[in-house]
Amino acid sequence: MAGQRVEVDGGIMEGVSTGPEARPVALQPRLGRRAFLSDVLALLSHPHPWQGGQILRVSTALSCLLGLPLRVQKIRAGRSTPGLRPQHLSGLEMIRDLCDGQLEGAEIGSTEIMFTPEKIKGGVHTADTKTAGSVCLLMQVSMPCVLFAASPSELRLKGGTNAEMAPQIDYTAMVFKPIVEKFGFQFNCDIKMRGYYPKGGGEVIVRMSPVRQLNPINLTDRGSVTKIYGRAFVAGVLPFKVAKDMAAAAVRCIRKEIRDLYVNIQPVQEPKDQAFGNGNGIIIIAETSTGCLFAGSSLGKRGVNADKVGIEAAEMLLANLRHGGAVDEYLQDQLIIFMALACGVSRIKTGPVTLHTQTAIHFAEQLAKAKFSVKKSEDEDDASKDTYIIECQGIGMTNPYL
Repeated sequence: MAGQRVEVDGGIMEGVSTGPEARPVALQPRLGRRAFLSDVLALLSHPHPWQGGQILRVSTALSCLLGLPLRVQKIRAGRSTPGLRPQHLSGLEMIRDLCDGQLEGAEIGSTEIMFTPEKIKGGVHTADTKTAGSVCLLMQVSMPCVLFAASPSELRLKGGTNAEMAPQIDYTAMVFKPIVEKFGFQFNCDIKMRGYYPKGGGEVIVRMSPVRQLNPINLTDRGSVTKIYGRAFVAGVLPFKVAKDMAAAAVRCIRKEIRDLYVNIQPVQEPKDQAFGNGNGIIIIAETSTGCLFAGSSLGKRGVNADKVGIEAAEMLLANLRHGGAVDEYLQDQLIIFMALACGVSRIKTGPVTLHTQTAIHFAEQLAKAKFSVKKSEDEDDASKDTYIIECQGIGMTNPYL
């Protein structure tokens, strides 16, 4: 019997095998145990713009969880700077370390890696992007793995806490955390130091205990918006007035559409000993009567005035409230891997399904054999809206160490 390896080729995947009786093979998800099958599941490219970093995060986490050796090719092949970036490399190295695995091709700019996982262990693990690479993306790849570790874990994640092209740490703490904990686990997120583009220098410590299984979730009843609140921050040499201007502009923008709620956005000067470098930004959260959370956020850039930053975050929040879903566009894809691993049927109501979400679903189906369906919402209230129900029959992953 030949040892199975999963190959990911930059994009969408199809099962093929070698030899005259070639056929796709269903993987039996087994934590901490190598699957040995005579066929090879090769994963071929397809002309779709799949998200490079997202493919790497989802496939590596599932490889680690399921004990499947993995080869990923053509990593970020279409980008102006192809191959692994510092944040991808530090995430891969952390996954390797937390399961005592083997990792080949792991260097900046590499377009192909091979990863062979072993037993997931708890303990203290550090990942440092040494840049403003997002600590939140490091958390995305590692969190599902340590839930099925043999003992509690402490993840020391270093890089950018409020970075472009990634969730801000405030989003992770204020939106992602309370929702993902509905799967039946809890984690502590301690922001030791904030770090911004281009220097990074932030540090977050995540502590969590393993679980035996994850519960399914049902997030389909949005309810009505009951609270809107947030924080507009400045750090380093930027004047406090910038924080006040961002907050005021955001409040004015929201009031044009939502007049009957008090909008409480606090301007904040980050303490000097808790922020590295200069930065500014804003996050605004809407909470509903059923406990759903939506957010809009924006980061300041050189030459962009404070009002524009505040308005951008406000408009993002309002857009997320218009579509009728029960999760916002940035939470969708982050929930997919947990839905795939859970025991039972999970359902979430979303607005337009993002490319990141489509990518996560595709790889969760191919690697973990979870069953997903995405259908237009049949709810009367959603008739005129772009609203969908994502349903998943999870694989019921069980932690063999508990």
